[in-house]
Amino acid sequence: MRKIIAAINMTIDGFCDHTASEPDEEIHQHYQELLTDSGVILYGRITYQLMKFWQDLVKSPSGEKSMDDFALAIDKIPKIVFSHTLKETEWDSAQLASQPIEEVALALKQQSGKDILVGSRSLIIQLMKLNLIDEYQLCIHPVVAGGGLPLFENINDRAIFDLIKTKTFVGGAVLLYYTRKK
Repeated sequence: MRKIIAAINMTIDGFCDHTASEPDEEIHQHYQELLTDSGVILYGRITYQLMKFWQDLVKSPSGEKSMDDFALAIDKIPKIVFSHTLKETEWDSAQLASQPIEEVALALKQQSGKDILVGSRSLIIQLMKLNLIDEYQLCIHPVVAGGGLPLFENINDRAIFDLIKTKTFVGGAVLLYYTRKK
């Protein structure tokens, strides 16, 4: 059975904001490897549209190896986008979901293949409430955003986690790997 991995960047004041931090070469390489080792990534519309930035780097590489390698990895991985407003993805490796997140996630878990990534805050919250996330990878960046969207918003049930591993990046970010206590 495939694992569902929630992977997201956060600030030290607890907000999810891909634009608040300045990822360095090491972080780009880490996420490039995570994408390469995964089979599919699930996005909500907002994060998906933000990630489309990388399409331009595939067409016109920046010359910075870690960014260009990440762009190639994100371009290649299949993406499923959950949106009520998008009519098309405008990305060859992306498709719009035709079923609710719960049905898609359960069907993907039953298939053989590489792990399933979830890269959008809204989808992580929905899948957490359904108890479908097998692992959380929270990358905490040394930035205070001062406001934004907290990851665990509107969670009414207490959840306890086991820290299974950590990874510290040279630039000060810390990646925390958690599983939910059974």
